[in-house]
Amino acid sequence: MQKLAHRLERLGTETAFSVAQAAAAWKAKGNEVFPFHLGDINIPTAPHIVEAMNRAIADGYTGYCPGPGIPQLREALAEDIGTRRGIEFSPENVVVMTGGKPVITKFLQAVMNPGQEVLYPNPGFPIYESQIEYLGGTAVPYRYVPTSTGFAIDLDQVRASITPNTAAIIYNDLQNPISAESTAAEREAIAQIAIEHDLWVLSDEAYFETRYEGVSSSITSIPGMAERTVILYTFSKKFAMTGSRLGCAVAPVEIAKVLSTLNTNDESCTTHYVQWAGIEALRGPQEPVQDMLDILKGRRDAACELVNAIPGMSVAVPQSTFYLFPDVTEAMQKLGYTAVGDFASDALYKTGVSFCTREHFGRRLPGEERQYIRLAYSGIEVPAINDGLGRLREWIQTA
Repeated sequence: MQKLAHRLERLGTETAFSVAQAAAAWKAKGNEVFPFHLGDINIPTAPHIVEAMNRAIADGYTGYCPGPGIPQLREALAEDIGTRRGIEFSPENVVVMTGGKPVITKFLQAVMNPGQEVLYPNPGFPIYESQIEYLGGTAVPYRYVPTSTGFAIDLDQVRASITPNTAAIIYNDLQNPISAESTAAEREAIAQIAIEHDLWVLSDEAYFETRYEGVSSSITSIPGMAERTVILYTFSKKFAMTGSRLGCAVAPVEIAKVLSTLNTNDESCTTHYVQWAGIEALRGPQEPVQDMLDILKGRRDAACELVNAIPGMSVAVPQSTFYLFPDVTEAMQKLGYTAVGDFASDALYKTGVSFCTREHFGRRLPGEERQYIRLAYSGIEVPAINDGLGRLREWIQTA
C-alpha cells in the first residue's frame, strides 16, 4: 500500500477552524451560535478597493505577473510600510505574497536548516510551531506572564532557551491570541537578544495598524535590526481583505531574493488583479479603515465590559488586535470543570457561545496553572456580543 511522507506527522493546523466546524454543526441543527472563535471580519472590503479589483479584471490583468509582485505594488508597500515605521525601504525589500501566512513558511525555509532551533511565542499563532516542525526544525516555545495590563514576555526564559543551535526568533508584537503589546523596553530587550546571538527575526506585524489607542512601533526601527528582520505584512486585517489573500514580506535584499525564488517555485505569483486592489487600498481613501476601527473598538468595549461582569472571568482591555484572552480559572472551578476544552464544548451547547481555548494556541507549558479562552470579536456585532456573553454570564451565575 502506498505510504505518505513522514513529515506529515509533524504538520499542525490552524485549530480555530476545527472549532468553527463544531459551531457550524451545532448551528445546522437549528441552534443559535455566537461566533467568537474565528478571527475573520464581517465588515465588507471597502467599495473603492473592490472597484479597483474589478477594473483590473476588466482591463485584462488576469495572467501571470512577476514573482515578487508587480513593481507598482512593491513601490507602494515600501513607501507605506517604511513611512509608518520611520524606516526607508526600497521596492527591492518587498516580496508580495498570497497573504501574511506564507511569509512564515518562506522565512523558515530561507533561514532555518533541519535540526536548528527557532524560538516562537506560546500561546501564539499555531502555524509558527507547525511550520518549524514540519520543515525539520526544533520548535522552542517562549512564554508570557500575566501583568496588570495583559501579558509580558518572560525575557529570562527567552535568554535561557537560546543555544548555539538557535537560528531565529519569531516575535509577534500586538499578539494573536493574547493581544499582548510590548513595551519599548521589552522590544529593545528582544532586539538586543537577537543582535547578541546573531539571530534572524520574523516580526509578525499583522495587527500593526489594528489598534484603538496609542501608536505602534516596529522592532526594525531599532538600530541593527532592519538587516536581520523580516516583517510579515498583510492586507487582511487593516483592509478587511481576508479572502483576497494579499500580503508581503519586507526583508533585507539578500533574503528578499530568496523569498522571490520561493514564490516562483510555490505559486508562480500572487493573483495579478488582486495586487491592483492592494495599490488602491494603500493609496486610495483611508476613511473606511478608520470606520472599521471605530466599529471594532465598540465591539471591544462591549465585550470587555461583559466579560469582566461574568463571575470568575477577567480580562485587561487591550489597545490593539481584535481578540480578548480572559482568565476563566474561577469560572471553571465554579462550574466544576478541570479541562478548558470541556468548558468550551459545554458553553457552545448550553449558551451558543463558540470560542477557542488556550490549548488551540500551542502546547501548554510546564508551570501553567491558570485557564484561558480566546474571544475574537471581529466577526460578531455588538447586539450579538451582548446577547451571547449575557447568556454565558447567566449560565455561570446560576450554576
